[in-house]
Amino acid sequence: MNFKFPKRLKLLKTDDFSSVFNFRKRVAGQYLVIHYQKNQLGYTRLGLVVGKKHSRLAVERNYMKRVLRELFRTNQLDLLSLDLVIRPQKPFIPINYSAIEQEFVMLLNKLSQQHKP
Repeated sequence: MNFKFPKRLKLLKTDDFSSVFNFRKRVAGQYLVIHYQKNQLGYTRLGLVVGKKHSRLAVERNYMKRVLRELFRTNQLDLLSLDLVIRPQKPFIPINYSAIEQEFVMLLNKLSQQHKP
């Protein structure tokens, strides 16, 4: 299995983020909100939005982004071709890791159920 996270799997352009947000489809949990839109690429791409609203310290925001990237990287085989923008609803710290992981997998399962071919 290939669990790499190459640049092609990242949403980088503002237009890509805007199109996902404008599509207005999302699934939410206690910690995370996942905005999504189908794409025609054949693989899933990830974008992250972690604002200062939830955590003033860059160290904490970067931790949240690292955790979300890692969870996406290890679970990307479960997804269809979607563009995802993941946004934390509230800050989380290393103590909450297992809860974040469970919620992330639960939200991905919910997405997979909605977009079965």
